[in-house]
Parts: sequence; C-alpha cells; structure tokens
Amino acid sequence: MAPFGKPRVLSKIIVLLLLILVLAGGGFVWFDYLNVIDAKTLLSPLYRFMGREGRKSSGPLADDEVVSLDAERLAIRLEALELRSLELEKQEQDIQSRRGEIEQMAQALEERQKALDERETSFNALMQAAETKSSNVEQVARYLTGMPPQQAVGIITEMEDQDAIDVFRKAEELAQAEGTASIVSYWMSLLPAERAAELQRKMVGRPATLN
Repeated sequence: MAPFGKPRVLSKIIVLLLLILVLAGGGFVWFDYLNVIDAKTLLSPLYRFMGREGRKSSGPLADDEVVSLDAERLAIRLEALELRSLELEKQEQDIQSRRGEIEQMAQALEERQKALDERETSFNALMQAAETKSSNVEQVARYLTGMPPQQAVGIITEMEDQDAIDVFRKAEELAQAEGTASIVSYWMSLLPAERAAELQRKMVGRPATLN
C-alpha cells in the first residue's frame, strides 16, 4: 500500500503546483491589464532567456497616471450624484409646472365662484325689486279701488301701459281674494276707447308677471 500511495501524493503535489502557477500567471496578466504592475518588465529576464525581447521599463509612473480605485469609486459616485441631481431638477420642474396648473385651476374656480356670487346677488336684488314692486302695485291698486272711479281712471290714464296692466291685475287678484266684484271692467269702460283696446290687447298677449 505504501509504494502505491506515494505516486498519488506526488501527482497531487504536481497538480497543485501547476494550478498555483496558472493562477499566478493569470494574476500577472490581470494586474498588468489594470496597470497595477508591469508584468512584461518584471518577466523580461524570462523573455531574454527564451530569446525574446521583453518590455523595457519606462521608469516609475507619474502621479497623475497612477490608477486609484478610490478615485474611480469617487468618479462613479460623482457621476451618480450628477444623474441624481438632474433627476431631482427634472422632478422640481415637473412640480413647478403642476403647481402652475393647479394655481390656474384655482384661479378659474375662484373667478367662477365670484361670477356665481354676483349672479346670486343680482338675482336676489331682482327678487327684492320684484317684491317691492309687487307691494307698491298692491298699495296703488287698493288706493285706486277706494277712490271714485272717475278720479281713479284719471290717474290710470297718466300711467305707462305696463304699470296700468299691473294695477288692473293686482286689483282683480285682491277682489278675487276678498270675494268682491272687480272694478277693473268699469275702469276700462271709462278709459278712452283706443287706450282701453291697447291695454286689453297687451293684457291678453303678455303673461301675468310684473316686469
């Protein structure tokens, strides 16, 4: 068993030595590629032994030619920071643009709300004016109804057509509400024929609203 084991151990040693040499050669080549060492200069004696001219040493590298892994990492970080800065700048521009759109929308909504408020105010004013006019017309109708018909017709004759129509309609409403006879037809009979016909035509052609 002993003579058989020695060749196996020796073969393992040879294989390990060959593997170490291969790894060392690969490391030389890699470091030479990274310019960490000058493998051909270091191995120039071996090149000359083999009859080949090795690389002549050009002297030590200048400081600005020395490759530093920290410098490379710093350059990569700086590039990443620059990209991040550009991205943040673009995001800020997008935010500013969106903020401008929101401000425009808010301004448009504010103007729309202001217009609605103005319309509501105008509508309320019209309603108030209509109520006031209705109240005034009712007072005039009651006042004329209590007057002698000839005197009342004299006042109605001086009114605008629409005002006279409003008084007639209000007087009829009051008479109907109180269950009394309307005096409007009698007023009409006392008016000049042309004026009475014009008022009747307008009363038929227009709705019963105070305008």
